[in-house]
Amino acid sequence: MSIAAFLDGALPVGVSMWKLTQPWWEFALRGLLVYGFLLILLRLTGKRQVGQLAPFDLVLLLVLSNAVQNSMNAGDNTVAAGFILVATLLAANGTMSWVTRRSKRAEILLEGRPQILVHNGVMDEARLASERITHHELMAAVRQAGLSEVAEVHVAILETNGRINVIAKGNAAP
Repeated sequence: MSIAAFLDGALPVGVSMWKLTQPWWEFALRGLLVYGFLLILLRLTGKRQVGQLAPFDLVLLLVLSNAVQNSMNAGDNTVAAGFILVATLLAANGTMSWVTRRSKRAEILLEGRPQILVHNGVMDEARLASERITHHELMAAVRQAGLSEVAEVHVAILETNGRINVIAKGNAAP
């Protein structure tokens, strides 16, 4: 049997877990559309590391994955459709990684720029609000850097990976 026949679902009777209900390319297209849509929405909602997810962030990610499942698989729960979607999503993610490594402009568009949250002991309240960073999260980063208050901070930077790096005033470069 040819690969084209396999992907088109022309399999012997009794092998329904492999028989696609839609053309293979439709699964790939649906996966790419949902991947792009989620990438844009999640990019607009702010930066957090997976390890820094609050319980409601984790619940949101789980619910999102369930919400988009049928839009990607068109109700086809076959193993073949799952394999096509997994391959498509991994390829899309690998492509995004490759593009951001090769293009500074794409990196800024897709991952954003580091943002200064504190400069010389002064919090940028507008930046904290726009990045959805609470005072508790900022203070946790300050304490993790061994400081007790924002006045001791030379600069606190929200990195593109969601981590907040804090540099004490005494450690500032000249």
